[in-house]
This record gives sequence, structure tokens and C-alpha cells, in this order.
Amino acid sequence: MDTATRSYRRYVLFILTLVYVFNFVDRQILVILQEPIKAELGLSDTQLGLLTGFAFAIFYVVIGIPIARWADVGNRRNIVSLAIVVWSGMTAISGLAQNYVQLLLARIGVGVGEAGASPPSHSMISDYYAPEERGAAMSIYSMGLYIGILVGLLLGGWLSDKIGWRMAFFAVGLPGILMAVVVRYTLKEPPRGGTTMVSDPNVGERYTFKETLSYLWGSVAFRNASLAAGFCAFAGYSSLTFTPSFLIRSHGMSVSEVGLALGLIIGISGVIGALSGGFLADKFGKKDMRWYMWVPGIGVFIGLPFSLLALNLESLNATLACIFIGNIFMSCYLGPTVAIAHHLVKPSMRATTSAILYFILNIVGLGCGPVVTGMVSDYLAPEFGVESLRYALMFSSFVVLIATAQYLRSGSALAKHSNDERSEGTEEVTA
Repeated sequence: MDTATRSYRRYVLFILTLVYVFNFVDRQILVILQEPIKAELGLSDTQLGLLTGFAFAIFYVVIGIPIARWADVGNRRNIVSLAIVVWSGMTAISGLAQNYVQLLLARIGVGVGEAGASPPSHSMISDYYAPEERGAAMSIYSMGLYIGILVGLLLGGWLSDKIGWRMAFFAVGLPGILMAVVVRYTLKEPPRGGTTMVSDPNVGERYTFKETLSYLWGSVAFRNASLAAGFCAFAGYSSLTFTPSFLIRSHGMSVSEVGLALGLIIGISGVIGALSGGFLADKFGKKDMRWYMWVPGIGVFIGLPFSLLALNLESLNATLACIFIGNIFMSCYLGPTVAIAHHLVKPSMRATTSAILYFILNIVGLGCGPVVTGMVSDYLAPEFGVESLRYALMFSSFVVLIATAQYLRSGSALAKHSNDERSEGTEEVTA
């Protein structure tokens, strides 16, 4: 049964996607500003990796689980609104940092706030959209990531040149307060399991965190899909964090030039990839659920050669073209992965399921990717100088091979899960 008119469901999806855009503008702004920040505060690549990676990720994922538990029993709309206020305020405060520790603490605050965005939003979207529409809906939501990167890089590079990195943090942080008001007063909290297609006596039932974790751990499909997403994120976040610095150091681009070029490339290619991944998974998944895992697995595998070419070509234009093509394929994984995760669990487990998925994704990807890449770059710097970052990024790119293998394993387990569901349905009809 529909919980709202089609036009209102689209409005909800649009607003929540816009929230995700704000989320990634505030997260990504640091990446384009990190070279002037590094120069002023005297930081190493490892410290930059900690700022954008582990320090942010550890608080993001740890705080995300209790917030998701709250979202599974509380008002998800209000949680999202409050989260926007917190991360927007901490983004603005980042501009006041006088040393590394102060900036680190401010970015931790951003991570705490952003932890309250996606799990409640995912849960709301799943209650507004039926299972056969969910892959596309989640992919539309996920494209907010790439629009946010586009805006963050474009705006950050321009603001850095015009008003400096400190005021840039204020300029992108404070408008989020208005977004929080829009969410609070224009979105409606949907009923749990609002798009459940059959009568389910467990829709309103509440589950403890231990029960949800046990349920997910028992799902081979979820375990492999979440690890696959983590390894995709490892390569993706490493690239997002250090490709701007790579283009500045190895190709002589300015901060504003990188912001313009990379913002458009990552933003446009990411939207294409995210939408394509979701729509293809929904289209082929109607006949065979394994396509929800095959689409991202095949996609990131195809993207690997383009990522490697981008790091080894001398021509700047050819490098940027390969980044564009590679990112289309690398951006197809998140929507189908979230859709399958929600398909595998009960409606009142969805926010917690997203939080656990994001815990794995961000610990492996955001937490380890930029830090390991930064450490490899620093280790190679005495021998290779500024080119050390090129080889560190090549190392992180190969991780997607692990992701492909995990997605294929998840697809095999998903086929068994679908067969079990059909058998249960036949038994209920017979009874």
C-alpha cells in the first residue's frame, strides 16, 4: 500500500537527497582545502589522511549505531533535522582552528553530526518506496554524494582563492541550518513498513541491537555485500582525498583549477554511475536478484583499468578523461547494496541495518583508505618525491578486485536466500 501520493514521495526523496548533498559538501570541502591547510599548519600526508579518514570515520560509525537504534523506534525526520544542525555548525567552527588538534576535533564533530543522516533517511525511503523501486530510489539518494562532491570541490576551490580556507568553512557550513528547518517542517514521518507488499505480522515488532546484529551476521549475502562496499569505499575515498593533491603536485594545477575540473568530473560521472547502477539493478533484478550484486561487482571491475590509466598518463586531458570514465563505473555500487540490505531484513531493522552497513563501509573505506594511502605516500616520498602519491593511489586502486570477488559471493548467497523465501511462501499458501 502507498503511504503517500507519488508526487509527495518524490518530494521526500528530493529533499533527503538534497540533505545528502549538504552532507558531502561539508565533508568534501576539506579535501579541496587541504593543500593550503597543510602549508599553513605544517601537516603531513598521514595527518591529512587522519583528518579526512580515520578520525572522522571512527566517530561517524560508532555514533551512527546508537542514532540508528533511536531512528528505528523514534521520529526519523526530527533526527535528520537535528543532525544537519550539528554537522553544519561544526563545519563552520572548523574555520577557527589554529592547530592540527583543533581542526581534528572540529572534523570529529562533523562526523558525529553526519552520523544521523543516512540511516534514518534510508529507513524513510524504504517506507516510501516499494521493493521493486527501491534500488532506483536509493541510487537517486546516493547521487547526492556526487553532487555534494561537485559543489564542494567547485565552491571550495573558488572560495579558497577568494576568501581563504578559513572563511570557506563558514560559507559552506552555515546554510545547512536553513536545510534543517525545511526537513523539520515539510517532511512527514512515514509509518513503519509502509510499502510492505504483503501482510507481515513482524512489521511493527521491535528488535534489540543484538537481535538485529545476529540476524545480519547470519546472512551470508549481507556479510559479503557489506565487505564489498567497504573495499569499494577504500579505493573511492582514497581517490577522493588525494586526487586533488595528485593533480596539483604531478600536473601543476592550481587549487581553483582542480576544484573546477575535478568537481565537474566527479560530480557528473558520479551521478551517471549512481543512477545507472540503481536502474540496471532494478531492471535485471526483477528476473534474478543476483543482478543487485552483479551490477556493482562488474562495474567496479571495469572501472579499474581507467583508474590506473589516470595515474600513469602524461597528458592532463587524457588523465581527466580516464578519471571521468572510471568514476562512472566506480559509482554504481552504493544504491544496489543498500537496497539489498533492506530487502534482507525486517522493516523495523532498516535504520540499524544501514548503520551497520555504513559501519563496515566506513571503517574499511573511509577509516583505512585515506590513512593507508597517506602512509604509503609518506613512506615512498624519500625515494619518489612528489610522485609518491601517484604510486600510493595505484596501490589503493587494486583493492576493488577484492570488492568484485565479494559481490560475486554475495550474489550466490542471494540466490539461495530468494529460493528460501519462495519455499516459505509456498508452504504458507499450502497451509
